[in-house]
Amino acid sequence: MTPLVAFRNVSCSIGGRPVLREVEFELMPGETLVLLGRSGSGKTTALKLVNALLLPDSGEVIVEGRATTAWDPIELRRRIGYVIQEVGLFPHLTVGANVGLVPGLLQWDRARIAARVDELLLALGLPPDAYAARYPRELSGGERQRAGVARALAADPDLLLFDEPFGALDPVTRLEAQRQFLDARTRFRKAALFVTHDIGEALAVGTRIGLLWQGRLAVMASPPDFLRSEHEEARAFRSCLDSVHE
Repeated sequence: MTPLVAFRNVSCSIGGRPVLREVEFELMPGETLVLLGRSGSGKTTALKLVNALLLPDSGEVIVEGRATTAWDPIELRRRIGYVIQEVGLFPHLTVGANVGLVPGLLQWDRARIAARVDELLLALGLPPDAYAARYPRELSGGERQRAGVARALAADPDLLLFDEPFGALDPVTRLEAQRQFLDARTRFRKAALFVTHDIGEALAVGTRIGLLWQGRLAVMASPPDFLRSEHEEARAFRSCLDSVHE
């Protein structure tokens, strides 16, 4: 099976400061690869390399078999769903218009856009008759986040990028949002690169966990194997998990 995303010996600096050093990993179709790490470990930088908001200093980031430097960046970004912590919904557009925005840019016909918007809002627990005409300011934080996921899925991309998408939510709403994400992943069978600094969230949503430490990929493992890793940074994250359960 061909990887959807591949990092090949990727290094990247920002403002002259090395952020990622010789990172290598692959994201396969249908899996959720969580990039876990402390603040400043390079997690978000890795996401920005995938959609060509940043370019590597050395090595290659390959998406769908082509290096990001060979893509038209606008075309590449329209092929990728992107969900961030602040959601990024346009405040002057209704929920339905936000979700249908990228399909409209791709010149889908109106009936197809309307059907897709309805399908996704229903799938994310936002019935269109109650939510499509609302504006983002009229939604709760959890509802805005679900609308953001619906928008990311709208053009049916094979790849989704999540940058700490649930970090601003309260614990109960965050758990609900994680469950919605898992339901959507099962239903729509998308690959996701998911950034978080929360070990509990990584274990809950990831099919594999990549631990970034000092700019390098220190551990790449399934959740059960991550819990058995003897790497010092993996142990540090597990100690956070243990403290929550005490």
